[in-house]
Amino acid sequence: MAVRIEPRPSIAVDPASRARRIRKDRFFVSLMALALFVGVASLVTLLVDVFVAGVPRLSWDFVNSFPSRFAERAGIRPALYGSLWIISVCTLFSVPVGIGAAIYLEEYSKPGRLQRLIEVNIANLAGVPSIIYGLLGLAVFVRLLAFGRSVLAGGLTLGLLVLPVIVIAGRESIRAVPPSIREAAYALGATKWQVVSRQVMPVALPGFMTGIILAVSRALGETAPLITMGALTYVTFVPGGVLDRFTALPIQIFNWTSRPQSEFQVTAAAGIVVLLVVLLAMNAIAIFVRNRFERKW
Repeated sequence: MAVRIEPRPSIAVDPASRARRIRKDRFFVSLMALALFVGVASLVTLLVDVFVAGVPRLSWDFVNSFPSRFAERAGIRPALYGSLWIISVCTLFSVPVGIGAAIYLEEYSKPGRLQRLIEVNIANLAGVPSIIYGLLGLAVFVRLLAFGRSVLAGGLTLGLLVLPVIVIAGRESIRAVPPSIREAAYALGATKWQVVSRQVMPVALPGFMTGIILAVSRALGETAPLITMGALTYVTFVPGGVLDRFTALPIQIFNWTSRPQSEFQVTAAAGIVVLLVVLLAMNAIAIFVRNRFERKW
């Protein structure tokens, strides 16, 4: 028996309603473009102001000199070395722990209340103010574990600060790996660890590198946790180990900007330029490694 299919009635479009929707759409696009322009213009204005004031102050003596009460003699050597020490400790702690946590949560843990509790806590920790991590570092690393106000305590504190970012980015990159890759490896007789280490991780590594770039960038510019845990603001020595006292570039810049003399404002601008150069150099290395693995896999 033949079945008769009735044609669907056509929906009349009101020209006035369509015109209103088009106007709303254009208004929204214009509003978003204006927001983008304001943000970019503000950033460009700040960068131009900093570079115009700071670049003439840059010299090898400025990079290789110690702080001074006189702005024309002040340098950033202890702060620069301190930042490199802290970022090294932070990276060595947070990257392996973050990658391991992301692998366990995505590949090995069983769905349940415990996993949901861990996921909620990680998401909440990513939004905790940085000064809270400074108080945590002061209580745990400085006093409880008796590391003192050292490079080790500062690096571990910043490592806890950026750890949720690495875990979240790592989990998202593992989820993006196609299931067919795992299934093909299992079909060939590979074990769970062989699938994770030789198939999943090489594909997910670019996503991990993106999270590490964001984490290290945040850690390099943080000041509140280090000040809270008792980092020095005036240092006339270069840290020689992880148990030495330290200062960092953001703290030194903050110290200079708090001075009333205009010469110290210029010196602070030069310190900001050095901090940006260090940050861009580290990000460039990480992006190069990420792009290399993307092309390989």
